[in-house]
Amino acid sequence: MDFEIRKKKKHAKAEKFVKEMKKIYEKVKVILRKLQKEIKKHTNRNRKKVVEYKMGNRVLLSIKDLTW
Repeated sequence: MDFEIRKKKKHAKAEKFVKEMKKIYEKVKVILRKLQKEIKKHTNRNRKKVVEYKMGNRVLLSIKDLTW
């Protein structure tokens, strides 16, 4: 029993530090999520819709850049 009490006293500062770091981490995580949403909103603003091709669709191909 005395060992457990000493152990808690010995690591009290470390435990306090870990608790503070967890609080900071949670705050940073919320901020990063907000930033991700903003960045996604701005990057998707100028994107064009992607044409999805299916098996059997006919497409025109250019041979301009092909080397023989």
